[in-house]
Amino acid sequence: MVNHKRMESLLRLGIGILLIVILNQLTGLFPARLDLTEEKRYSVTPATRALLDDLQDVVYVEVFLEGEMPAGFKRLRKAIEETLSQFDYYADGLVKVDFIDPSSALNEKARNEYFRSLIERGLQPTNLSYKRDGNKTEKLIFPGAIVSYYGQEVPVTLLKGSQSATAEERLNQSIEGLEYELANAIRILANDRKKTVALIQGHGEPDSLNLAGLTNALLEKYDVFNVDMSTGDKDLGRYDALIFPKPTTAFSSAEKYQIDQYIMKGGKTLFFVDALRVNMDSASGEGTFAFPYETGLDDMFFKYGARINRDYVQDIICGEYPIVAGNMGDQAQIRMLPWPFFPMVNNFGNHPIVKNLDAVSMKFVSTIDSVKADGIEKIPLLKTSQYSMVNQAPVKVAFNELRKNLDPERFNHGSKNVAYLLKGKFTSIYRNRILPKEINTSGFKESGEETSILICSDGDMIRNEFSLKDGTPMELGLSPYSQMKFANKEFVMNAVDYMLNDQGLIVSKNKSFAIRPLDKVKVANEKLKWQLINLVLPIVLLIIYGALRAYWRKKKYASFK
Repeated sequence: MVNHKRMESLLRLGIGILLIVILNQLTGLFPARLDLTEEKRYSVTPATRALLDDLQDVVYVEVFLEGEMPAGFKRLRKAIEETLSQFDYYADGLVKVDFIDPSSALNEKARNEYFRSLIERGLQPTNLSYKRDGNKTEKLIFPGAIVSYYGQEVPVTLLKGSQSATAEERLNQSIEGLEYELANAIRILANDRKKTVALIQGHGEPDSLNLAGLTNALLEKYDVFNVDMSTGDKDLGRYDALIFPKPTTAFSSAEKYQIDQYIMKGGKTLFFVDALRVNMDSASGEGTFAFPYETGLDDMFFKYGARINRDYVQDIICGEYPIVAGNMGDQAQIRMLPWPFFPMVNNFGNHPIVKNLDAVSMKFVSTIDSVKADGIEKIPLLKTSQYSMVNQAPVKVAFNELRKNLDPERFNHGSKNVAYLLKGKFTSIYRNRILPKEINTSGFKESGEETSILICSDGDMIRNEFSLKDGTPMELGLSPYSQMKFANKEFVMNAVDYMLNDQGLIVSKNKSFAIRPLDKVKVANEKLKWQLINLVLPIVLLIIYGALRAYWRKKKYASFK
């Protein structure tokens, strides 16, 4: 009888092992993933899946985040590994990953050479300071990756987020953006045809040197063309997007018709337009006044759902302006003083374009109101702080104001919208109006296809500064005085990416991973209790189980006597 029971047990064990093997083989043939996390941490968006599914060759990813690091950066490294593991799964094994420690070279010379090569490839280092075994440690790390495909490569910065956030919040923001940053790099390399962006010229826009930072940023992903509409180049349909970089003179009715019809046919447009003009050379002493620009675009904006007001917003949260405070010998002494006409915008709407964005530097910005436009969704993107003050035209601008203290009681007009995204099917401004006679208006469309328009009331936010050393154009958003880097470039690029990539990949920026920190006070008070639960309770339960099982076996076999 005992042999029969033993045979039955062995047979059950064999059947169980066989079922496990069969199940394992089936999961290999028909793989599936189940994400049970609240934030869908281990899922990727449909746009990313489609991108990975279309890969024709192996994508190599070198991640330079390895070795000894604080816990926060280890969490970032783990998140990168998990994200790329998901990519490899959906790409059927075509994503190959290598984690590299740049500081692992045998000697200092070799290490410095390697660091230099990474910088030349486009990665920026971060000087990390942390405590290890009670001692302060400093280490240069490269929180980024190099993505390679078909012999080409692009650098990817993986440590992002707002500079005003805490270190933990910034790491969390970086983790939230991993899918977009890595997938966007693959998209750039895998895209056979670059989309085209036109910078509209011919209406007093800044010259090529002032737009060099913007142009260079766009050229990383798109083909960029300067289009002078004033010379008759009005075939706008050849371009996937139009950018209007601070026009200062009026558009003719024929040009406005071309722009309107481009929008009606689904064209994407980004307007960076100043409402008022001011001559800073005349701002010394008692100052000067700002008066309106007459670009002729106001009625178009109004029809599409927005109105740029003829005012200036001053904000306590602002940038600085250099003034001469005196001389030391023959050298002028420059002081940087807060200048409320230069808002430092760190207040954003709820949209992927501005998700986890750092502060944006603006100059002489006006308020924007949304107005009624049927079927149009109006999304505020950039907002001044709650400590703002609105000045109606004509606005006095004087350097003497720099010397005044910024009294919060004066800045009591609340937060103001300064950039809008408009989405929907727009109605032509020429509907029920006489069409321009000087242009061919056959094929006129009075109602448009689905598209997007961005309207920002600051034309200077897309102008780069110039180096104080050699006068060369600087990267868009980089301050020549403080060397602080603002997110102007990221804002523009996010907007263009959102418009031109069918709002696909950038939607992954909507991911939000909640930070769930432990309650330190509660941990200290209940430390002993949880140590007992985790260490002692399992042993006690195991002893109880053993005693009960021994008692049960003794009772069972006692019945056979």
